[in-house]
Amino acid sequence: MRLHLASANAHKVAEFSALAEEAGLPVEIVSARAVGGMPPVVEDTGTFAGNAAKKARALHARLPEGSWVLADDSGLSVAALGGQPGVESAYYAGPQGDGAANLRKLVRAMHGVPAGKRSAHFTCVLVLIDGRGHELVFEGRCDGHLRDDPVGGGGFGYDPLFVPNGYTQTFAELSEAEKNGISHRGRAWARLVEWWRRHGPSA
Repeated sequence: MRLHLASANAHKVAEFSALAEEAGLPVEIVSARAVGGMPPVVEDTGTFAGNAAKKARALHARLPEGSWVLADDSGLSVAALGGQPGVESAYYAGPQGDGAANLRKLVRAMHGVPAGKRSAHFTCVLVLIDGRGHELVFEGRCDGHLRDDPVGGGGFGYDPLFVPNGYTQTFAELSEAEKNGISHRGRAWARLVEWWRRHGPSA
């Protein structure tokens, strides 16, 4: 079956596709691009759950009845910055949503902050709208700290700066399978999979 992802981000489509394959879920992750693009959504709720729900509802409204939709909202919260960029992670450097610019801005903001005060965590909230229009929410979190400078060519966004607890490598240095096993998105997805196996269409 098709699971429509309320995002046109190719990295997210690939990541969720890999997660679905690893979990053995019989779903095809379909980008919003395949159905005419993601409708404009103002992410103004101030929470990950609220923003994810708005995106899921926006895409669901333009799909045939009975469609399944998945949306996520995620971000990086840095203790030394009072929790910023948080829900504004995608637009930290401006409304254009430039990932490279966001990363550069965070490096500058953290310049001179000592190692012991560089703690941070990623949060991901998934909102699933099932074939009957019911909304379900799944959350995951990954704690770690920030390097002084970005390292690694994998992942996207803030991945080259974030080192998860228990590791010496950044998200951008880990393999896809390693990252998916411990990431905020992977943990939220694991909760979704647990629900799916009990209540989903293939249960």
